[in-house]
Amino acid sequence: MAAADDDTRALLIPGQCDIRGYGAVADGQESAEGSTIGDSEPEVQDGVRRIEAVARTWSRWGLMVAYMSIFLMAFTVSLEGQVTYSLAAFAVSSFNNHSLLSTVYVVQGVVNAVIKPPMAKLADVFGRLEAFCISIALCVLGYVQMAASQNVQTYASAQILYSAGSTGLQILQQVFIADTSSFLNRALFSSLPDSPFLVTVWIGPAIAAFILANSTWRVGYAIWAIILPIAFLPLALSLFLNGRKAERMGLLTKKRHRDPAADKETPSAAAKRLFHDLDAVGTLLLSGGLSLILIPLTLVSRSPSGWHDPKLLFMILTGIVLLVLFPLWESRAPHPLLPLQLLKSRTFCAGCALGFFYFAVFYIAVQPYFYSYLLVALNLPVSQAGPITQTFSFASTIAALVASLLIRRMSVPRPRPFILAGAAVYTVAIIVLLHTRTRAASIMTLFAAQTGLGAGAGLMHVATQLVVQKAATDIAAGTEASPSHHRRHEHAHTPPSPQQQQQHVGVATAAFLTLVQVGAAVGSAFSGAVWGRLVPAKLRTYLPEDTRAEADRIYASVVVARSYPWGSPEREAIARSYQETITVLLWAALVVCGPVLAMAWMVRDLRLEDDGKGKHGEDGEEEEEENGRGELRQVTRAGR
Repeated sequence: MAAADDDTRALLIPGQCDIRGYGAVADGQESAEGSTIGDSEPEVQDGVRRIEAVARTWSRWGLMVAYMSIFLMAFTVSLEGQVTYSLAAFAVSSFNNHSLLSTVYVVQGVVNAVIKPPMAKLADVFGRLEAFCISIALCVLGYVQMAASQNVQTYASAQILYSAGSTGLQILQQVFIADTSSFLNRALFSSLPDSPFLVTVWIGPAIAAFILANSTWRVGYAIWAIILPIAFLPLALSLFLNGRKAERMGLLTKKRHRDPAADKETPSAAAKRLFHDLDAVGTLLLSGGLSLILIPLTLVSRSPSGWHDPKLLFMILTGIVLLVLFPLWESRAPHPLLPLQLLKSRTFCAGCALGFFYFAVFYIAVQPYFYSYLLVALNLPVSQAGPITQTFSFASTIAALVASLLIRRMSVPRPRPFILAGAAVYTVAIIVLLHTRTRAASIMTLFAAQTGLGAGAGLMHVATQLVVQKAATDIAAGTEASPSHHRRHEHAHTPPSPQQQQQHVGVATAAFLTLVQVGAAVGSAFSGAVWGRLVPAKLRTYLPEDTRAEADRIYASVVVARSYPWGSPEREAIARSYQETITVLLWAALVVCGPVLAMAWMVRDLRLEDDGKGKHGEDGEEEEEENGRGELRQVTRAGR
């Protein structure tokens, strides 16, 4: 039985070291120096320690069940999003009050941006299973509250709960994949949660129509409070049962090894320890800073004073101050939310900045006004305009899957070429979009531009997330500076334990996805500000004298804008206003493509087989013998 377990572990994550590499021993066992083994790695938190030990216990079928559950959860959340998107208008209409909904969506966007690092930190402190349960509970509470809401305020607050839970699931799925896969397989597995979109985008609206025809919109929210926990159940059971198995095998102890007095710590001491473990100050600084910057950016187009509004400027300046204080605090925090070593890594910072800029480009050039431009300025029917804008999501998903397979099959897996190729294709697609701002633009050109944009984004996203995770692992291993430096000194010091190498992967992934969300918010705010300032002004300038009084109505409704006959003076003025404004946005997007190319170039050419989880392969035992038994004894004495 033990031999079978060893074979299974080798198939899962080849190259993992002996059980002693996990710092988990029977109760009371001590190292040669007299301290408990768990104390030798105080920087490794319980959640990371536990998942690394649990990863050693997976059977082939157990891991398949876990990944099937990941797919089921991703499919459920994706399908729920498509269904409830079609139900939201009916839900809000039933309350006869739309006034708070726009503000709620602003706050919901902020929650999406700031929740990822704290959720990753919760997973590191308490454990993956516990963090998943928290996210599922938030989603269920949101579903139930939305289904039972009797006013728009209750519905709005439920949306925030749901947003926190669904965003938590998004980051936790990626963290789990990072925990249980080598870098060679991670590119493919990390695309798994995005793949359901290829199906759900078509069946979601049909399900919503069926629900509305046979029941009420409330049922359309309530059913997910049952379906999502069922989809999560296989993963929950797998994590729980394998945790128990790890304890029986001696890979985990039932209690964390601390000073004996810690078992009798007072409630205030426990609260203080939890305060430091969760890095509450760092979480508040980061969340508060991002919130105070993102909320004004999303509201600036609605303010009569625009950028001159003193309240908005004060909020933005305060947010900048908090973000400046964040790295200063992190350099002194005992368990930082975002370790300072990551902020010093060129690859990590370049990867996160790349995610920020390429998403900002998309939300400047395409979302949300390119669809309106197609309908009004090019006079395309909805049946054509909709598929054109949806092409981006399809192309990006397919490109990510293809890139994942190619990276896996390369003799020397290197994500950087895919990042450079994606950035180049992305920039060329924006240039092509600039040529579609005239009436002569063909449907094929529009589809080609959106396909190129999606393909570039897909190539960049999956490869950049890999290098960010690889940089976090290399930092823990002390090899981030350069691969050649690592080769010269790989035997000069005690190698880090698997927990230490994995310690920063979760927060690094969360930081990358957070910057992606922030880029979307900043790009959306910029495009909204430009659109809100230019289109009304141009309408008042170009509309015929007798129609200028209708400028505000035309600006406020695409339906009104399209109601004027194609070729009439009014429609010509409207189309010109749209075209000139979208041209400004596209030129701005092309300018921002400069940082996209620069950040792509700054990412180091990392090789994935250098990952501590996969670099030895099945020859790990032979290489360990070549490295000398003295090193293994040194690792054992260190408590790993």
